[in-house]
Amino acid sequence: MSLKSERRGIHVDQSDLLCKKGCGYYGNPAWQGFCSKCWREEYHKARQKQIQEDWELAERLQREEEEAFASSQSSQGAQSLTFSKFEEKKTNEKTRKVTTVKKFFSASSRVGSKKEIQEAKAPSPSINRQTSIETDRVSKEFIEFLKTFHKTGQEIYKQTKLFLEGMHYKRDLSIEEQSECAQDFYHNVAERMQTRGKVPPERVEKIMDQIEKYIMTRLYKYVFCPGTTDDEKKDLAIQKRIRALRWVTPQMLCVPVNEDIPEVSDMVVKAITDIIEMDSKRVPRDKLACITKCSKHIFNAIKITKNEPASADDFLPTLIYIVLKGNPPRLQSNIQYITRFCNPSRLMTGEDGYYFTNLCCAVAFIEKLDAQSLNLSQEDFDRYMSGQTSPRKQEAESWSPDACLGVKQMYKNLDLLSQLNERQERIMNEAKKLEKDLIDWTDGIAREVQDIVEKYPLEIKPPNQPLAAIDSENVENDKLPPPLQPQVYAG
Repeated sequence: MSLKSERRGIHVDQSDLLCKKGCGYYGNPAWQGFCSKCWREEYHKARQKQIQEDWELAERLQREEEEAFASSQSSQGAQSLTFSKFEEKKTNEKTRKVTTVKKFFSASSRVGSKKEIQEAKAPSPSINRQTSIETDRVSKEFIEFLKTFHKTGQEIYKQTKLFLEGMHYKRDLSIEEQSECAQDFYHNVAERMQTRGKVPPERVEKIMDQIEKYIMTRLYKYVFCPGTTDDEKKDLAIQKRIRALRWVTPQMLCVPVNEDIPEVSDMVVKAITDIIEMDSKRVPRDKLACITKCSKHIFNAIKITKNEPASADDFLPTLIYIVLKGNPPRLQSNIQYITRFCNPSRLMTGEDGYYFTNLCCAVAFIEKLDAQSLNLSQEDFDRYMSGQTSPRKQEAESWSPDACLGVKQMYKNLDLLSQLNERQERIMNEAKKLEKDLIDWTDGIAREVQDIVEKYPLEIKPPNQPLAAIDSENVENDKLPPPLQPQVYAG
């Protein structure tokens, strides 16, 4: 599906939402743009082609092996031929003895096989486990609903029970193959009611909704986000992507919604609540109902803001904004679960199919969102994505007098946080620069001291003999003159 961003907003042609085969039903990115009916046809064609190619390859390899074996046998000669006849006689004798033993034990073996068949048909202990309150309630509602259809209801209940027992033994299959089994069951039951039971289409749709509710409530634990798929990995990837895009504003997406209006703000909160609540539902139809309620709240918010009915070009950007703001849990798992196990008629037509297709487009747009999509420069986009800075918020002077005080305070706090973040970045840069200057100054002083030491090395000489005091006893040298005596002169 072609997604493009323009100054007037994000635009998706309505023809891009339809099946690319031209059948008129809604397509789905998970089915490569086909509707569920066309996708099943393409899937079966590709599968049959692969089976045919595998069969031809196996036949060719078998022929080559037989030819190689025949050529090796023909080169052995007459002795090998005699030995082969002896081996053939020995093999026939052994086969005759084995056949006799089988006949001897044939009665007991047949009894054993019947027991094995009965055990295979008996439900597993895990099926007979204590059901949850919700599962028990749904089962009672399903039985009460089918009582109004008498014989047709009994046949539907029997087929549904057989399908659930069969799905228990198919848990080792891939999730795509289990999905194919469920879609085949939906198709066969609906076709049988229309052709054999002559049930009107409106009642068929109601019955199929109840069948889906019953079987998917019991299978939800095993087929939602199974460990054999990468659904959980995709969930974590889209959550991380949405968290990285938390800075995207409604103005960047050209969202025609004014959250300053209290009624519009309530609609936005309800839409976010509905899209988050989708994860708590078990039945694909209930999950679709959450998407539909979310979409209707979006249309109402746009209508109140613009005082005119919303268009499709207004709806998709707002839906993208709601998804970014809500960051629904396990978004990809829920989309895959609906795609795999929902009644296909709901996804092909009607408002549920339309809103679900738009949600898939919104997720695809978020995954591929870039600077050009938001009319930003690549430099600004990279700075916003890395968290270095955030877009400037609306100035306090430009707020209308009727604006919500909480919203104004929120944006004021966000602006303060943005300023604090910029100051923190400047302080960190200056601190790193000061640290580098100190390291360079220390290294420079060390080099200068080392140069002086090398240029003027310090020489330590041995100490000289100590000198004797003049007035000390000098017994070693008698040649010194006697000390002067004082003389008195008479005048």
